Amino acid sequence: MATPYDIRLFGDPVLRKVAKDVVNIDGKLRKLCGRMFETMYAEPGIGLAAPQVGVQRRFFVYDLDDEPNAMVNPVIEESSGEWLHEEGCLSIPGLMWDVVRPKEIYITGYDLDGNDVAIEADELLARLFQHEIDHLNGVLLLDRLDDDTRKEALKTLREDFLDREEAPPQQQSVGGLSLP
Repeated sequence: MATPYDIRLFGDPVLRKVAKDVVNIDGKLRKLCGRMFETMYAEPGIGLAAPQVGVQRRFFVYDLDDEPNAMVNPVIEESSGEWLHEEGCLSIPGLMWDVVRPKEIYITGYDLDGNDVAIEADELLARLFQHEIDHLNGVLLLDRLDDDTRKEALKTLREDFLDREEAPPQQQSVGGLSLP
């Protein structure tokens, strides 16, 4: 099944750039978000940040428990606790690692109508928000790994890249945070 956008994969320089604030929340942004939802739903993603589809703006779409939403210009105001949980990123398809992140966060931003949004999130929703905000800040899941795990992950990615170069092109996974 074709998706509206190709997901940017590890190695694409757009994933390492800090996204700029959204200035106008308008019909164009809502349409873009709609297409991002289509892309996210095409695979088992629960979140998708704009840079993952090559758009350098600070917003992401997400759907946890069949409640699709978007967050524009998000800011984590507070965080607390620690939660170790397996996490994957569909910009790094097929690989997952145990990652420690704050268990609870307080996030602010705007919805697609330009209304202020403030959410107290914990566990998976907090992890989803942190993961997508990392993408907005040019941070990849690999940056959250300890040195030894990161070295092993990079070795695996180099091997996968060589395999992809020799194999015929395949449909790539899409989405932000992926489920185990």
